[in-house]
Amino acid sequence: MPSEMILLLGVNHKKTPLAIREKLALSSGYDEPLQLLGEIEGIKEYYLLSTCNRVEVLVAVEEGADVQLALSRFLFGDALSPEEFQKYLYCYRDSEAVHHLFMVAASLDSMIVGESQILGQLKEAYRYSSDKKCTGPILNRLLHKSFSVAKRVRSETEIGSSAVSISYAAIELAKKIFGSIEKKRVLLIGAGEMAELAAEHLVGNGATDVVVCNRTLEHALDLAKRFNGSAVGLDELHEQLGRVDIIVSSTGAPGVILHKKDVKPIMRDRRNKPLFFIDIAVPRDLDPALNDLDNVYLYDIDDLSNVVELNKAERDKEAIKASRIVDEEALKFKDWLAGLGITPTIADLRKKGNQVVQLELERTLPRLSSLTDKERKSVEKMAHSIVSRLLHDPMIYLKSESCKDQSAIKVDMFRSVFDLEKKK
Repeated sequence: MPSEMILLLGVNHKKTPLAIREKLALSSGYDEPLQLLGEIEGIKEYYLLSTCNRVEVLVAVEEGADVQLALSRFLFGDALSPEEFQKYLYCYRDSEAVHHLFMVAASLDSMIVGESQILGQLKEAYRYSSDKKCTGPILNRLLHKSFSVAKRVRSETEIGSSAVSISYAAIELAKKIFGSIEKKRVLLIGAGEMAELAAEHLVGNGATDVVVCNRTLEHALDLAKRFNGSAVGLDELHEQLGRVDIIVSSTGAPGVILHKKDVKPIMRDRRNKPLFFIDIAVPRDLDPALNDLDNVYLYDIDDLSNVVELNKAERDKEAIKASRIVDEEALKFKDWLAGLGITPTIADLRKKGNQVVQLELERTLPRLSSLTDKERKSVEKMAHSIVSRLLHDPMIYLKSESCKDQSAIKVDMFRSVFDLEKKK
């Protein structure tokens, strides 16, 4: 391994409850936390990722430096004692840290396996650290590699192709009905959190002209502003049905608010142009008999949940393939790290060999004054060749697979055997 050690500390949704994650001592943004990280003695390179589900610190530290407690304090401040925060923190070193980072980048460690948001968050966090000159040759290489690993997982598996949330499942079904939801008009019935989330995904996939229909017009206006849409009262619901393509209903009404008899005449006026209803309310807002109408498609929360469960099973299969890719790439990076420790020793060994050859040639050649220039060059070539042959096998052994797991020990041994100057 190189003289620097890679260390990753963090908390996430798997190991740390939200009540604890809320106690993290980090201020908003990255500027101040990165500055504080840089003040910890022994850290040479550093990077910070902070999302709603995880906070992770990735550092390259000087060999022998013990910074784990300082990093823990950096994360939690005085909110928890060392005994308490050790229950929630995970800590990985060197190859384990590399493997964990690749798992995160590939979204295999996410709450929803296969989601794509985490990669963007990783890249944004890296930009902050890179712009502040916090990262160096090791972390730059490692983080760029994590991005390429995520890209390889996306291109070689189908891990991100199936919807595994209610909102994504709704979009997947809408695409099956319309082919594409670009420029499709959306009506939200109700202004709650579920309606907002569904609208975000629909607009993110190209839908336009969002109309929010709610009992309280003020709430409808607030939500409509988010999507540059418009707001109407519930008394205008039937009128709006003739103008939209996708309806998401999530009110808190005690019973059905839209019946088959209400929609049937509207479909005649629409000339049977498809109408897609998503009922994510409990109890249901929409009459199940709507599905009896031609070109009307109604899916409720159970329908969407079934899609999610089927897709989760598919993603689990793809996650096995993705994990294999991560394992493979982590091993490659481990080899690269091992090479960082070996390369300077090989260079020093060659340098010493050349110095020995040069010294002996300077002692010997003046005594061989009868040699021609051609003969002198032959002697010099032979001397260099002898040293190269003597050093060849030790160098091959140093690079061999059997040495990789203990490269630091092997490097120190070689430097002692060949009396090379100590590593700086």
